[in-house]
Amino acid sequence: MTSTTTSTATAVEENRTARLITDGMEPRNVIILVSLGVGLAQDNPLTGVLWAIEAILFAAAIPMAYIKFGMRTGMWDDRHIGQVQRRKLLIPVIMSSVAIGIGGMVLFDAPRAMLALVLAMLATLAVLLVPTALWKWKISVHTAVAGGALAMLALTWGPFVWLAYPLVAVIGWSRISLRDHTLAQTMAGAAAGTVAAGLVFALLTAGH
Repeated sequence: MTSTTTSTATAVEENRTARLITDGMEPRNVIILVSLGVGLAQDNPLTGVLWAIEAILFAAAIPMAYIKFGMRTGMWDDRHIGQVQRRKLLIPVIMSSVAIGIGGMVLFDAPRAMLALVLAMLATLAVLLVPTALWKWKISVHTAVAGGALAMLALTWGPFVWLAYPLVAVIGWSRISLRDHTLAQTMAGAAAGTVAAGLVFALLTAGH
C-alpha cells in the first residue's frame, strides 16, 4: 500500500513538473525571449527592443489571441492544440500574422537581424506545416520553437548559448510525460526548428 501511494505521489509530482515546464516554455514565451534577446543585441538596443515588440505582437500576441478565441468557441480544447487536424488549420493563420509583421518590418526598414528573426520564424512554421498537413503527424512545436530560438541566440550572442540546448530536451521530456507527443515527434521538432531557423537567420545576417 505504501509503495503504491509513493508511486502515485511521484507520478502526480512528475505530471505537475511536466505541466509547469510545458506551460512555462510554451512557444509564445520562447518567442518573447528570443525576440528581446536579438533586439538587445542591435547597435541601438532601444530601437532593437521596439522592433522586438513588433515581432512579439505578430508572432506571439496575435496568434495567442486567436488560440484563446478558438478555446472560447470550442475549436480546440486547450492552448497547446492537441488535435493534429486543428493544428493544420491553425499554422497557416499564424503564418499569415507573421507575414503581416514581416511586411511592416520591410516597409519601415527594420534592422536586418530583426527581419531575419521573423523570417526564420516563418520558415520554421512552413517546415512544421508539411508533416502536420500531409501526414497528419503531430510534430512538436514546443521543441521546434525552442531549438530555433537557441540557434538564433547562438548566432547573435555567440556559441556559448549552445550550452543551454539541454533545455530543449527538458521541454521534450515534458511533452512526452504529458503524453502530448512521442519521443520521435519532439526530436523531429527540435531538429526542424534548429535547422530551419538557424539556417535562415544565418543566411540573412551573413556579413552584417
